[in-house]
Amino acid sequence: MGYQGKHFNNQKNTSRMKDVKTKKKKSFKNGILTLLMILFLIMIIVSGTQLFKWYMNNKNNKEIINKIKDENIIVYDEKNDEVSVNFDSLKEINPDVVGYIEVNNTNISYPVVKADDNDYYLTHNLKNEYNSSGWVFMDYRNDLDGKDKNIIIYGHNMRDGSMFGSLKDILNSDWYQNEANKYITLITENETLKYEVFSVYQIEKEDYYITTGFKNDIEYEEFLKTITNRSIHDFDVEANSEDTILTLSTCANNNVYRVVLHAKQVEV
Repeated sequence: MGYQGKHFNNQKNTSRMKDVKTKKKKSFKNGILTLLMILFLIMIIVSGTQLFKWYMNNKNNKEIINKIKDENIIVYDEKNDEVSVNFDSLKEINPDVVGYIEVNNTNISYPVVKADDNDYYLTHNLKNEYNSSGWVFMDYRNDLDGKDKNIIIYGHNMRDGSMFGSLKDILNSDWYQNEANKYITLITENETLKYEVFSVYQIEKEDYYITTGFKNDIEYEEFLKTITNRSIHDFDVEANSEDTILTLSTCANNNVYRVVLHAKQVEV
């Protein structure tokens, strides 16, 4: 074969190799695009599934509350600004019910439950159904026996404002400067308790403000002084070692912070 024939074959082989490389590149790119599309579809399906579960969980909890009101288990007397609670009926739904909490000008108006730990009601509702919205619950260390110095109630910060989703409103001046929001109501089986707000704030996640046991009055008064000084607003309310306080807490900013309210028990 002459030089020209060899040169022609070399060009032909080189052209074929380029075609093969081009096809491989296209095939690789198409494979990557296909993989990305599959991953994107999986993300959409997972996100859609989670959104649907979130919607159904909130829907179920709202139906529970509406049923309680429709059956007059919880009755609001707007004329006298009072709430009556049928605890016998509530306990038929869930024997863990220990009270009923109401915070003016928020969505917080719920039966309060208490378990043997602080985990169960993070993922279960009033009917003991698995529910990522959880329920409003009291710290398992509290006994409501008159000896609690710090009664703590928790709830998820739900985006739709349910549970403790509206607790963040306490950080707005429109809320804490409103005299109508001065008192928090906690109804138990034996009595209706009133608490006067003395501190509201947001703080990084910690355990100090949810302390329930104190060695002596001095330690308790130091605790009260600390949480009072944290407040973003001066309520001009003094709490001392003789007072019992109520603490409301929820998470914020993807569980990095806590929104907190403290109020002391008063006679109204």
